[in-house]
Amino acid sequence: MSQHGSGPDAELDVLRQDASALGLALPEPAFDRLVRYLALLRKWNAAYNLTAVRDPRQMRVQHLADCLATVAPLRREAGKHGKGLPLRILDVGSGGGLPGVVLAIVEPVWDVSCVDTVGKKAAFIRQAAGELRLPNLRALHARVEALPGPPFDVITARAFAALPDIVRLTQPLLAPGGVWMAMKGRRPDDEIAALPSDIDVFHVEPLAVPGMAAERCLVWMRPR
Repeated sequence: MSQHGSGPDAELDVLRQDASALGLALPEPAFDRLVRYLALLRKWNAAYNLTAVRDPRQMRVQHLADCLATVAPLRREAGKHGKGLPLRILDVGSGGGLPGVVLAIVEPVWDVSCVDTVGKKAAFIRQAAGELRLPNLRALHARVEALPGPPFDVITARAFAALPDIVRLTQPLLAPGGVWMAMKGRRPDDEIAALPSDIDVFHVEPLAVPGMAAERCLVWMRPR
């Protein structure tokens, strides 16, 4: 295994390797923004406890690489959505903006809203949107069940709730033809079994996250 130094240049190199391992083609400005976002997350985390992960390398693996692993599957989903139409994504319980900020960075044509009930977390996402110049990123300080429309094409959640709760709280916000993309560790069979009968789990997609030994998967759902 190669050894990497520290600093932004070294992080850029490792991020490029992560993207390559995931089969992702990203423009250089996206890598630059990802490194700057990680620096912002570390800086704010010291005061606001945005994430329990403190180790810099683990933040890159468990946060950036983990979220980058969802980009190719989401691009596949966007391809079904129709040409010229921006994908509207809602990231529920976004915390420090994971995966929402990462998705907004890598795909400027996606319209990403991050919602969290904790004001300081929404404030951080707002700050990131400003500093990283992401006009396609919105921060919402609200309970998701209180959000007004318009509805979203993809609703995602990373560390928010069990599948039945995600569906119950967000179903009114799902656009016709829309899907849920829940980020999970190992396949959550108990949660899947507890879903209402009118929800179709149409794909449980294993993810291989660079640098991470733990199991990860995406649970794709839609109303029947």
